[in-house]
Amino acid sequence: MSTPSRKRLMRDFKRLQHDPPAGISGAPHDNNIMLWNAVIFGPDDTPWDGGTFKLTLQFTEDYPNKPPTVRFVSRMFHPNIYADGSICLDILQNQWSPIYDVAAILTSIQVPF
Repeated sequence: MSTPSRKRLMRDFKRLQHDPPAGISGAPHDNNIMLWNAVIFGPDDTPWDGGTFKLTLQFTEDYPNKPPTVRFVSRMFHPNIYADGSICLDILQNQWSPIYDVAAILTSIQVPF
């Protein structure tokens, strides 16, 4: 079944494949477009330089009107990341907008590093 959220996620995936932001990768998990695995590589000249950090993104049928649930799978020490891997980031809570795509979400997570 193709719903608006699934169509949007397919478009996000194609964009991410053709023009990936530096230091970021992501793809649906086991052909489930609603669950993604992603990797953020630690930015140069930061305490995370050389690190590889895995995340999951869980989307609902409300996407892009509501943000996905994003969690770090890798253990991470950062003031904006809780022990369970959840992330305190404004665009994932009260500042969400449907203009954000998967690349923008991952880039927003990478930048505060």
